[in-house]
Amino acid sequence: MKLERLAITCGGTGGHFYPGLSVARALRAGGGEALLLLSGVNAPRQKEIAESYGVPAVALPRMPSPHGIGTAFAFGFGALGGLGASLRELKRFRPQALLGMGSFTSLPPILAAHLRGIPVFLHDGNARIGKANRFFSSGAKLLATAFPPCNADKCRCEVLVTGMPLRPELEAAAGISRVEAMAELERLFEVKLESEVPTILVFGGSQGAAIFNAAVPAALKRLQGRRRFQLLHLAGPGKLEATKQAYGEVSFPLLLLESSGRMELFLGAADLVVCRSGGSTVAELARFGKASVLIPYPFAAEHHQDDNARVLERAGGAEFLPNAECSPERLEALFDRLLAAPETLAGLGRGAAACAVPDAAGRLIAELTNRLREQP
Repeated sequence: MKLERLAITCGGTGGHFYPGLSVARALRAGGGEALLLLSGVNAPRQKEIAESYGVPAVALPRMPSPHGIGTAFAFGFGALGGLGASLRELKRFRPQALLGMGSFTSLPPILAAHLRGIPVFLHDGNARIGKANRFFSSGAKLLATAFPPCNADKCRCEVLVTGMPLRPELEAAAGISRVEAMAELERLFEVKLESEVPTILVFGGSQGAAIFNAAVPAALKRLQGRRRFQLLHLAGPGKLEATKQAYGEVSFPLLLLESSGRMELFLGAADLVVCRSGGSTVAELARFGKASVLIPYPFAAEHHQDDNARVLERAGGAEFLPNAECSPERLEALFDRLLAAPETLAGLGRGAAACAVPDAAGRLIAELTNRLREQP
């Protein structure tokens, strides 16, 4: 049996949505059809993004988090609304399987799939399998993971590492040379970069951005008189002006932007990346073979970003730095040590690359196809 029609529930955060979208795009590229079932506050915008790639999507009724006082009624009401909508969509689309990408927003589609006799598969994008997927695993055929999980014993179905499905644009560009990436950055952003100078890439998003947009600039300004380097910094939404002020006048080449849709160029040009350790970010670092300083977001659920960072650290592919220890002085000393030893950076890059799983979306689709063939 060939997998030709797959429903994917991937609402909630971008960490669930974008890998699900990548699986849908890979399936469609192979001649199949996919439908995204979305929930959460970001569902309308995610629906627009999916449809811009030609992937049909449905925004289900919003279902608040099951946690917290006073949310039980709203959660139950949203779940019932989502269940009804999911049952209708699955009846109309008639998928061969449903893939859940994590989060309790997947509850209505997964329950609807069980009621309609549709096989359920799961994917988890972190090294610690989340509570929702642990809960859903009792009725799943397979739980695929981005990394070797630290708590596989908590799951009640088969667990298999298939990798993190990355955006096709990133997957296709993973082999870009440093010189090619740097030349394209110069062309797009009218910045002068030097290919022989070590390049640092910094990005941290909006949560906890003070580490990346205040402490890192302070550290690099202290270092600029002793080490040669150039910097690419993505400050995050609404953080650009404050970050500009944090750098002020500097002597090193600096490309400072709020964000960019060309992440493959920034990763391709970098020798050292300083960032959080979300599942997709860690997978991208591995796929591009980049040395990194990973600063896990300290309020991530069950500290799963710590577990993600440890995957690369254990492989000799990253330096792990707790958020609480990110003073300018500590960062300055760390950058000084790494920039002084190009062979250390190269070794970290090789360690990261050893963790990469190329074409993870294709691998996941192949595993689903194999399991469907085994169906009685």
